Amino acid sequence: MFAAAIDALRQTFSPLLRGVLLKSMALGLLLLLALAVALEAALAHYVDVPSYPWVETTLAVVTGLGLVFGIFYLMPAVSSLVAGLFLDDVAERVEAASYPDDPRGQPQPVVRAVFYSLRFFGVVLLVNLTALLLLLVPGVNLIIFYVANAYLISREYFELAAMRYRTPQEARQLRQTHAVSIFLAGLLISPVLLVPILNLIMPVFGTAFMVHFHRRLAPLPDRPAGDGAAMIEGRAV
Repeated sequence: MFAAAIDALRQTFSPLLRGVLLKSMALGLLLLLALAVALEAALAHYVDVPSYPWVETTLAVVTGLGLVFGIFYLMPAVSSLVAGLFLDDVAERVEAASYPDDPRGQPQPVVRAVFYSLRFFGVVLLVNLTALLLLLVPGVNLIIFYVANAYLISREYFELAAMRYRTPQEARQLRQTHAVSIFLAGLLISPVLLVPILNLIMPVFGTAFMVHFHRRLAPLPDRPAGDGAAMIEGRAV
């Protein structure tokens, strides 16, 4: 597990993944900016206050702090959406560099990839908005934030990596069989989400980590790559 994390971190900042990392970070920043603008516009539209300087100043400060905390809690959801978009690109590079003699995984059909990305985004967004509502409960919200995202990230990133070699049903079954190990892996990498700016690497780092972790946790299915692709395509609808 630790070896997989070290390999993934090294590759994330290496020339192998640097281009994908920069693109994913740029997209993540744009999405966060769009969410911040939307939140600020919503507050300006729905909050009507008297025209007193001290009230406007106080509201501006509170709004600014709210946006900072809001963006922090929205980062995992943004990361999940970006990860879905760049998963196959990252996985292909990692597999080619680290496992050149093994069969390559198969990219997900576009419809399925979009579905899983949006589903993952929705679930993570809901969980983190719940954690945000508990902001006034000291300590509890951070624990929920950390544990919940460790579970969600480990579950979804692992299944996405596994589905390059397995059907969704097989990937889910494998994840359930190794649920404890996969959750511990999520606890290992989730601290990245707690560090501003650094958390922008999560889509690439998390994907690379789960590619390595999946390959080391279980042997690849005993079928040729072409047959695996046919099975995946056959269950895409």
